[in-house]
Amino acid sequence: MSIAATPSRPLSTIEGFVCGGMAACVAVTVSNPAEVAKTRMQLQGELAKKGGEKVYKNALDVIAKTWRNEGIRGVQRGLGPAYVYQILMNGSRLGFYEPIRRQCNKLIGADPTDQIPFTSVFSGAASGIIGASLGNPFFLIKARMQAYSPVLPVGAQHYYKSSFDALRSIWHAEKLRGLVRGIDAAALRTAMGSSVQLPTYNWTKNQLVSRGISRADSIWTFLASSSVSGLCVLTMMQPTDTVLTRMYNQPTIRTPDGRHVGALYKNPIDCLWKTLKAEGPLGWYKGSTAHFLRIVPHTIVTLTANDIIVGLYKRIRDGHL
Repeated sequence: MSIAATPSRPLSTIEGFVCGGMAACVAVTVSNPAEVAKTRMQLQGELAKKGGEKVYKNALDVIAKTWRNEGIRGVQRGLGPAYVYQILMNGSRLGFYEPIRRQCNKLIGADPTDQIPFTSVFSGAASGIIGASLGNPFFLIKARMQAYSPVLPVGAQHYYKSSFDALRSIWHAEKLRGLVRGIDAAALRTAMGSSVQLPTYNWTKNQLVSRGISRADSIWTFLASSSVSGLCVLTMMQPTDTVLTRMYNQPTIRTPDGRHVGALYKNPIDCLWKTLKAEGPLGWYKGSTAHFLRIVPHTIVTLTANDIIVGLYKRIRDGHL
């Protein structure tokens, strides 16, 4: 008589957070050069009619010129804070998504394992906002470090010796307000991206498996599902991603009452409006090619690595390795 295998218990929130963070760190090592290119393309010609003077022609030109003038250090600028951000951001997004989704399903009387569009989208957005809030100071530092170039600068330039120097400098100048600068734009950007990332990944994966197109544990299933998810994330979050980069990198001015405020934008909506007026709707989509080169491989590596890491961890945990 055959004995049915005991289903593996779901990961706890902490287990999901750690596995998600590890997967994201693998991904960001691959995608960081494209992130540097995206950041600089988004800042090039900021608020200038007809795009202003172009230092870089396109995303590949950014990477080529940065490599030629700044070497490996240039194309991997901001990698240190990017690791910390990815652990906090994607650890939260991947670790909190399932617990939130299951709880939401229970609240509406549905089976916790059911893939319901509304609860999936809400859970993706909620887990993303949690991660964006926790990781905001490190994304801020990362954006400023990636924008900085001693040879071909675009946008406001912030020079920091290291991540610790950046934290110290921002805290000394602006205290907590400086470290949470742009958090509203970060929450908006991440909510839009996270609302579709895991729901579209899980939906695509379920369709491939349920229709007999591919096995659940096949690497091709992971890659196909991640590719669809990456394209959906790019479509949803590009305008808010441009806003976030500009909100983070804008220079600040000191008001009479001692507060530091943005010199260019008051809030994300103000940034969207001013960009539209000065550069037209295409201004929102500056750096979209670089964003594609970043988000698709990043999503593929993150979600594929997450599935592999989670599967390996469960086998070790449950003694099946």
